[in-house]
Amino acid sequence: MPLRGKLGFNMKLSFGVGQAAEGFFGAAYGTFLIFYYNQVLGMPGTLAGAAVGIALVVDAFTDPLAGSLSDHWNSRHGRRHPFMYASILPLMLSFYFLFFPLVTSDLGLFVWLVVFSNATRTSMSLYHVPHIALGAEMSEDYDERSKLVGYRMFFANVGVLLTFALGFGYFFLPTPEFENGQLNAASYPPFAILLAVLMGITIFWSGWGTRAAIPHLPTVPPAPRLGLVQVLWRVLVDIAAAMRSRSFRWLFLGVLIVFVMVGVNGGLDLYIFTYFWELDRVSLLTVILAYPVGVMLGSFFCPAFFNRFGKKAGLMFGACSWPLWQTLPIVARLLDWFPENGDPMLVVLLVAIKVVQGACTVQANVAFGSMVADIVDEHEYETGHRQEGIFFAASSFSAKATSGIGNVIAGVALDIISWPRGAHIRTAADVPPETLVNLGLVYGPIVAAFGFVSVWCYTHYRLSRERHAEILDVLAERRAAASAQGALAASPAGSG
Repeated sequence: MPLRGKLGFNMKLSFGVGQAAEGFFGAAYGTFLIFYYNQVLGMPGTLAGAAVGIALVVDAFTDPLAGSLSDHWNSRHGRRHPFMYASILPLMLSFYFLFFPLVTSDLGLFVWLVVFSNATRTSMSLYHVPHIALGAEMSEDYDERSKLVGYRMFFANVGVLLTFALGFGYFFLPTPEFENGQLNAASYPPFAILLAVLMGITIFWSGWGTRAAIPHLPTVPPAPRLGLVQVLWRVLVDIAAAMRSRSFRWLFLGVLIVFVMVGVNGGLDLYIFTYFWELDRVSLLTVILAYPVGVMLGSFFCPAFFNRFGKKAGLMFGACSWPLWQTLPIVARLLDWFPENGDPMLVVLLVAIKVVQGACTVQANVAFGSMVADIVDEHEYETGHRQEGIFFAASSFSAKATSGIGNVIAGVALDIISWPRGAHIRTAADVPPETLVNLGLVYGPIVAAFGFVSVWCYTHYRLSRERHAEILDVLAERRAAASAQGALAASPAGSG
């Protein structure tokens, strides 16, 4: 059964390290992919966005499939670990080829991007959904879950930091031919190789380091093998059961809006930093690393924040903070209230804003993961079934919507504002001034406005700390009764 007490440091560390793989994937996929195919390879933004969008449609099926399969999996290695190990090789290979296309035409690039986006994201689903579901199984403690998610968020941003540091600090260095190193197509395949290896290492570390928890995790009784149609039908039944939870429906809708909003901005980050703010390589790296640093710092304060104000308050605070700090510098620049490009104070202010934004927003990230785990307990209380996988499949899908739907919208937005594409577009001087203004409006106030819609969704969440404690007490009584009944049935007197 899940543990109601505290977990050891090594166990939490190993669990958290596994999220670095998703950090590597998310940073590279969300920040570099559209830029690489559109600006470097010259593929139309709408076409690139459509290819990524097709992968997101596939995700809508593969995430719940991975969750449902792992929920019902029975093996001596537990429900989650076999899927985590099985994902390593296909994820590494598909991620590498995502950034090493062997075709050059627009149609060829489109097909390539569709195939390897789907392969990469499906492989990530195979790992990521069971991994985050594992966190809900490892402890039932209301506060310990927040700490587990805090570890997960911390190492996710370690992955993000390393991705950007390796990218801008080593692989995308300027050359005589490419003053902006991120425009050099030859730098992307070796960059992808290294990230793929790091993903494989952190996934294996997480699986191996948490294997001691397997005997204490929930199990399912052996069941006959199901055919493909039966498996797919079971997935639909599991999804329907999850969506009957009112709190979960509103939580999922709200966080999906936020993640899509963040994804649009992630797809436009390199455009904003390179052309709108005209940052050099060192300044760009400094600003882009500031946000994950803020997230890592803020993750240490999440447990104290939740103890004082509650998880729901943390969720709403973070959801309001992200659009506020995202919009502020853009609006200030358009109103001529911000330092000019090239002014040293510009970088100082952008870094400070990004650190504060990350530290505030992570309260929502941690609260969401912890609240979904609490909803799993409520679901077991109401239905008698424990299905972390199917609930966290929705969490995985919403997170990947960051780089899915967000990139689709970003690609379409670039075409709508008539953004010039190709590696010859090297500085802001190559872009019409009105196009730069439109880019700022999309990146700032237009996208950020949707953040406040998510806050309204969160007001419908009802599961409090007190109600969760009551649910755990009832579940403990049920499990004790079931265990006693099982022991009686297995005894000689019970079988006689």
